[in-house]
Amino acid sequence: MKRNNEPMDLRKYTSQTTFRLIVGAGLLLFIVGLGLIAWIYSPAAALMGFLCLLGMLIPIGLIIFFLFGLDKIVKKMNDE
Repeated sequence: MKRNNEPMDLRKYTSQTTFRLIVGAGLLLFIVGLGLIAWIYSPAAALMGFLCLLGMLIPIGLIIFFLFGLDKIVKKMNDE
């Protein structure tokens, strides 16, 4: 349990909040968005939307992978 006299780690709080926002937005996009597509159009259209969303995640994942790799390289170079 946190006591009042302990300082709050704002970096941890910020990263946790950012992660939760990204996960929440992704869940809204996939569940609500695809659900509405299936309800208004058809389940076949929702399947196509799902495939498009997966295709969208590929370049985003590659960019994130590249940025994490650069971060590791820069941290390693700064240690030396």
